[in-house]
Amino acid sequence: MADEFTLLPDLASRALGGGVIYATDELFAAADHLVLPEPPVFTPRTFGHKGQVYDGWETRRRREPGEDVAIVRLGAPGVIHGVDIDTAFFTGNFPPYASIEAAAVSGFPLSHEISGWKTLIPKCPIKGDTRNLFPVDDSTRFTHVRLTIYPDGGVARLRIHGEAVPDPTLLPETFDLAAIAHGARITGCSNMFYGHPQNMLMPGQARHMGDGWETSRRRDDDNDWVIVELAAPGEISLVDLDTSYFKGNAPSSASVRGADADEWFDILPRTPLLPDTPHRFPVRPGRVATHVRLDIFPDGGMARLRLHGRPAPGFLDEKFRRHALR
Repeated sequence: MADEFTLLPDLASRALGGGVIYATDELFAAADHLVLPEPPVFTPRTFGHKGQVYDGWETRRRREPGEDVAIVRLGAPGVIHGVDIDTAFFTGNFPPYASIEAAAVSGFPLSHEISGWKTLIPKCPIKGDTRNLFPVDDSTRFTHVRLTIYPDGGVARLRIHGEAVPDPTLLPETFDLAAIAHGARITGCSNMFYGHPQNMLMPGQARHMGDGWETSRRRDDDNDWVIVELAAPGEISLVDLDTSYFKGNAPSSASVRGADADEWFDILPRTPLLPDTPHRFPVRPGRVATHVRLDIFPDGGMARLRLHGRPAPGFLDEKFRRHALR
């Protein structure tokens, strides 16, 4: 399906550290709203001193030729597979056209210092009060995106879905191999009725019970599970299973297994868990894993999953070079 990319992480999200570093105008509503992880909301007839309050970026009406621009620093630089220009609740004040460009730069440049912009989505029509979805076919690693709206108007959220590709020179020798920001991803899951397992791989502590993975209640003798493709092959040395906020619905126990060349092996045997508790378990599997399977028994919720370890030498360096801008 054309919109399957929306299942991938939002690399621009504030939850990953993304931010708006420049906007030509934000008189009616701040451009910072573009990267908020929460869905946009709207309450009719809530007026401030500049007009109706909007949960998005809204510029003034242009009275001269031109367009408005917002530049976003990706929280997790990486390969972009699709863009969601969400104009939710903007009905008579949405831009009729928009375009997306991206750039790959090192360090922390100011907005006017960024060069080498590459067009990912040329100027094209968009609709109001709609998620405007655009797949992207480009294997380049990008660090910034530029949204241009023609000529003015409002956009609620800008989602940049893709795969994180970290700069290996900025990583310690041992780090969380299951982190989305480092390039890990979910490849399989038994159930995600109340919460997507991708939430477990996000940075920071969970903010509430809805900010984790939660399954429906099982009425059989089986159990729930999720499979994570690690950011790099590596040997896990510390497993962090965090059930924070899950009080009456935490799993009673969990196990962790690793896989290398489709052969599964134990990393953490089935172990009892407590509700609303960060659990940390030192482990020594003695083997390198490319994928990890978390089994929870029988069901329930997990706020965060951390799998700390040392990556296989050269893997991330080669991946970084493969996606570098040429």
